[in-house]
Amino acid sequence: MIARLSYEVTIHLDDPSLADALERYMIDTHLADVFASGCFVDAQFERADDYRTRYTVASQADLDRYVSDHAPRMRADFIAHFPTGLTVTRAVWSTLQRV
Repeated sequence: MIARLSYEVTIHLDDPSLADALERYMIDTHLADVFASGCFVDAQFERADDYRTRYTVASQADLDRYVSDHAPRMRADFIAHFPTGLTVTRAVWSTLQRV
């Protein structure tokens, strides 16, 4: 099996009134912009109690390129739209088994 990495961004709404605006921004703008970087194989945007976006990358080099070349601009745009009212966490996951 070829190991894949997932770059996962979780958004917790401290202000639930932002839910509609966040969903519109993510679906209409942010996800497409991040995917257009060419660094990711696919992406999923999901909601439970929090929101989660999982981007699959083919290699550490692709993730490193995203973080250095694209993430600062993407994060700045996100913060411009949502300066307060939510908490963002990020994690990188390595797939150990896929069936």
